[in-house]
Amino acid sequence: MVINISIGVTINVFYSVTMKTVSVAELKKHLSSFLVLAQQGEEIEVLKRNIPVARLIGIPHDSVNRTRLGCGQGTGRILGDLTESLLPPEHWNMLRGEL
Repeated sequence: MVINISIGVTINVFYSVTMKTVSVAELKKHLSSFLVLAQQGEEIEVLKRNIPVARLIGIPHDSVNRTRLGCGQGTGRILGDLTESLLPPEHWNMLRGEL
C-alpha cells in the first residue's frame, strides 16, 4: 500500500497478514473450534495436500435475536391423554420378554 501525503512525500507501508491455515483432516477434527475463530473475525485457509482449496470466514450477523417465543401458541390440538400409553398392557409385557 502506498500513501501519498500532500507535501510530496511518499511513504511505503508494508504489512503482512498472517492467515491461519488448516488441513482438511484437522478442520474435520476440530470444526467447532475453527467456527468460533471464524465467527470472531479470523480467516482460515483450508488446505488439501498443502494446496489451498477453501477459505473459512465468518458471516456478520445481527445481534438482535428475532425469535418470537410463543408465536405458535394455539395452532395445534392435543387429542387424547398424553400420560396414557397407546399400547395395551399385554403388549408391554411382550416387549419386556414376558408372555
